[in-house]
Amino acid sequence: MKITETKFPGLLVLEPTVFEDHRGYFMETYNEQKLVKEGIQYTFVQDNESKSQKNVIRGLHFQYGEYAQAKLVRVFSGAVQDVVVDLRKDSPTLGQHFSIELTGRNRLQLLIPRGFAHGFAVLEEETVFFYKCDNFYSKEHEGGFRFDDEQFGIKWLVSEADRVLSDRDRNLPLYQEGLYNFSL
Repeated sequence: MKITETKFPGLLVLEPTVFEDHRGYFMETYNEQKLVKEGIQYTFVQDNESKSQKNVIRGLHFQYGEYAQAKLVRVFSGAVQDVVVDLRKDSPTLGQHFSIELTGRNRLQLLIPRGFAHGFAVLEEETVFFYKCDNFYSKEHEGGFRFDDEQFGIKWLVSEADRVLSDRDRNLPLYQEGLYNFSL
């Protein structure tokens, strides 16, 4: 597995080794022992999956306090523009965003440490998105910010006219209105 660091401390792009032949392919998507050898240690306790139609935008969501979550995300089929925003108050990249295209074809994964808001825009029909979490979900500890907050400067790959959002995501607060601070 190839591990690529980003400018965001702890935010990593993982590229699994894929073995392909005329029958199809095989890849190891997660191996705790190999990651620990690289100094990356998470214990994942919950797996989540979502299926979305093209032009859906989900996020920017996070869990805070004792229910903050690190995530390992990937796409089974289809494609997304995956976006995270660093909310860690002691981070040199506080308030900045990172964007990457994750697809069923490129098989890239993003390892997101605790303290990031996360969202994605669906770029292909019937996209299936999967993520592992290192902490359990708690409705009382969920938070979020507007996906289109100008302060983040995210250039979404879904046009404004085509965006499909939940009422919840459409009405999330702006970053300036949030009171969430994470520590590294």
